[in-house]
Amino acid sequence: MKKTMTILGFLAVFPAGAALADDDCFVPMADWQPRDAVARLAQEQGWTVRRIKIDDGCYEIDGRDAMGRRIEVTVHPATLEVIEVEYEDEDDE
Repeated sequence: MKKTMTILGFLAVFPAGAALADDDCFVPMADWQPRDAVARLAQEQGWTVRRIKIDDGCYEIDGRDAMGRRIEVTVHPATLEVIEVEYEDEDDE
C-alpha cells in the first residue's frame, strides 16, 4: 500500500506528459516555413548564423547574438516562434 501511495504521489507531481520533451516540434513538413524565413528571422534579431539545422522536429540556429555571445536558438518550424534561446559557454569547445 505504501508503495502504491508513493507511485501515486510521484505521478501527481510529475504527470505522464512531463516525461516528453516540451521543446519538440510535431509539425508536418508541408506546414514548415522555408529556411530562408528562418535566416530572415535571425537577421531581424541581429543574430549571426553559423548553421541552421533540424533537431527534434524544430529548426535550430547555431550562431552568435548581437553582443557576440554564442547562442543556440530553437524555432518552431511552422510559426517561426522562438521556443528557446540557449547561451553557450565558450569553454565547452
